[in-house]
Amino acid sequence: MSHWRLRFPTDTLHRAGLGSLLLLLLLLVSGSCTETVNFLTYEEEALGTSIGVLSDHILFNSQREVPGQFRLIKFNSSLIQMQEGDGQLTVGDAGLDRERLCSQAFDVVSFWQERFQLVHVEVEVRDINHHAPRFPRAQIPVEVSEGAAVGTRIPLEVPVDEDVGANGLQSVRLAEPHSPFRVELQTRADGAQCADLVLLQELDRESQAAYNLELVAQDGGRPPRSATAALSVRVLDANDHSPAFPQGAVAEVELAEDAPVGSLLLDLDAADPDEGPNGDVVFAFGSRTPPEARRLFRLDPRSGRLTLAGSVDYERQDTYELDVRAQDRGPGPRAATCKVIVRIRDVSDNAPDIAITPLAAPGAPVASPFAAATATLGGADATSSTGPGTPEAGAISLVPEGTAHESLVALVSTSDRDSGANGQVRCALYGHEHFRLQPAYAGSYLVVTAGSLDRERIAEYNLTLVAEDRGAPPLRTVRPYLVRVSDENDNEPLFTRPVYEVSVRENNPPGAYLATVAARDPDLGRNGQVTYRLLEAEVGRAGGAVSTYVSLDPVTGELHARRCFDREELAELRLGLEALDGGSPPLRGRAVVRLHVEDQNDHAPRLVTPSLVSDSAQAPLPRDAPLGYLLTRLQARDADQDLNAELTYIQLRSDCGPGALALHPTTGELSLQCRLSPQPADPLTAAVVVRDGGRPAR
Repeated sequence: MSHWRLRFPTDTLHRAGLGSLLLLLLLLVSGSCTETVNFLTYEEEALGTSIGVLSDHILFNSQREVPGQFRLIKFNSSLIQMQEGDGQLTVGDAGLDRERLCSQAFDVVSFWQERFQLVHVEVEVRDINHHAPRFPRAQIPVEVSEGAAVGTRIPLEVPVDEDVGANGLQSVRLAEPHSPFRVELQTRADGAQCADLVLLQELDRESQAAYNLELVAQDGGRPPRSATAALSVRVLDANDHSPAFPQGAVAEVELAEDAPVGSLLLDLDAADPDEGPNGDVVFAFGSRTPPEARRLFRLDPRSGRLTLAGSVDYERQDTYELDVRAQDRGPGPRAATCKVIVRIRDVSDNAPDIAITPLAAPGAPVASPFAAATATLGGADATSSTGPGTPEAGAISLVPEGTAHESLVALVSTSDRDSGANGQVRCALYGHEHFRLQPAYAGSYLVVTAGSLDRERIAEYNLTLVAEDRGAPPLRTVRPYLVRVSDENDNEPLFTRPVYEVSVRENNPPGAYLATVAARDPDLGRNGQVTYRLLEAEVGRAGGAVSTYVSLDPVTGELHARRCFDREELAELRLGLEALDGGSPPLRGRAVVRLHVEDQNDHAPRLVTPSLVSDSAQAPLPRDAPLGYLLTRLQARDADQDLNAELTYIQLRSDCGPGALALHPTTGELSLQCRLSPQPADPLTAAVVVRDGGRPAR
């Protein structure tokens, strides 16, 4: 008894290039030799399908005797059934599946009555293309670095096709014809198949970070069967890109100078197409960014947002240059720089400035207006701290009165630190029509006189300068400006009266106060300081000098008597006075003092008619004189004046009886008021008094 183990290695068949499987059946027949019989069938044939008849192929001897019995020993009759009579082989109940038979073994023993012959039966089960290739997964992910070299191979999972030979897996390819990859299917030395994804060209993850491809596996059947799977190729990043600023290497931004702190200037947002740390960008100011700019501007290191950190002033600086550096955080970090030019836009945040340069400083000698103007407009004296042409903090100009029309008074300079229309300034002068503003050159004006100036009428002018820019809304500066008119000796002293009427009682003591005269001069300083003097003249019949009669204080103007006046000698004194100021040359004014000597009752009446002899006078009286006869007219004189010279005649007594004589009190007429006796008698005597009207009377 013999035992055979029959194996059907799939890999041997594959190496033989066969599309079929040999099913070997060992049959023992009587005899001493062994014969091999070959049959051919296809897998998946129907139950009972005839494979072949052994009796048609086996003879025992030279007489060609046909065996009478065939027997299978330990063979799976579910695969192949055999009729023992003629050895017909048919497909068993289980059917023939080439793929399932690949790994099974069969033991076959054949017995005959007297003799036996071992028959080696080979049944070739040919494959039919009834299996399509199958990928292990529907989604196949692979990764490749964008820095991988051309020709790099990435292993792929090999599709499975249970068919063999030509019906087995023949090719794996990509459905996309223009992909940067291709698939190569190879058979290794051990007969196993392997598939590689081969890189055909350089990759750029930033251009395309992933490829969604379709793998197609196809066998060699007719018709061929195929299968597909989604191949997802993820391109891994390499730090092959530097950050890039969207604004380019130079970015300009405009910022209003009144922008609030925190205002966004620019979102730099430098992009790095790399991934992870390779594309993680941090921002910082470059080393060439000045400290002032670092103080005024803030750069967010993560977002790249450039914001305002402090107040800017266009007038202080109108442009800033910032060097911004963007750097990724990958290995061997890459960097890029961007110059950010920040231009400050002017806004009307500055009111105009007004500078007033007086052409004659207070307290300084008044120079020629034209010389002062020349100095102010750029001469060497323009920077003097005391002379003309120096800007005055109090904005005061000193102008001589009597200055000619259109004379220069001051230079007015306007400026505005803003620019454009915000810095264009217009200026106006208000306050008095005696001054006007005359344009000189850009931003400068001349204050000139527009009328005659008289310090005594208007000593100073309170003017107002208004400068306004052309911003929207306009800003304005109002500056007070004082013009003082300096004094000129243009006024002569003026006495308070042209004629002073002064009275003095005669018999005054020498040195007696008579009067005070006063002259006013509206000029200032020495020009207004007045002194007095007497104008010399002859006085009286004697022709004495007036200064011998009175004295005049040159400062106070007081008049004093130098002598005792006698009205009867000098009833009135006419004095000529002169007032002089301290100007150069001095101006003078004149006045007259009429000094009246007032009468005092210092003289008694004196009888001049009739003539007195020892205070007695005689008058003839005819004996036959009628009543009312005028004996005489008494005439008296009194050197005094007025009441002191008003005389009254009074009869004190008479020896001829009362009422015999009548004396008129005013005219002094003495008349007879009674008849005389015819007889001769002694002379008649009467006492008469002449009295003046003084108090006391004389």
